[in-house]
Amino acid sequence: MLISLAIGLLEVAGVWIGFGLGTASAAFLPVMLGFAGGAMLYVTSDEMIPETHAHGYQKQATYALLMGFVTLLLLERIDF
Repeated sequence: MLISLAIGLLEVAGVWIGFGLGTASAAFLPVMLGFAGGAMLYVTSDEMIPETHAHGYQKQATYALLMGFVTLLLLERIDF
């Protein structure tokens, strides 16, 4: 329970630091979003892709990854 509480408090501190940097200057926001995107890319490439390829679904997993990437690119191009 103490470990969970400590992790939760670290997350709260990180949120407040990120909020403070994001509101302090608009120049920090793209850098922070880049770090967040890099963290998600790391999680995807280090944990999710090997896990899907370990169970014999290599082609389906690769096609789903490519379709997701293309979908995000198309959504970025569309003006709502």
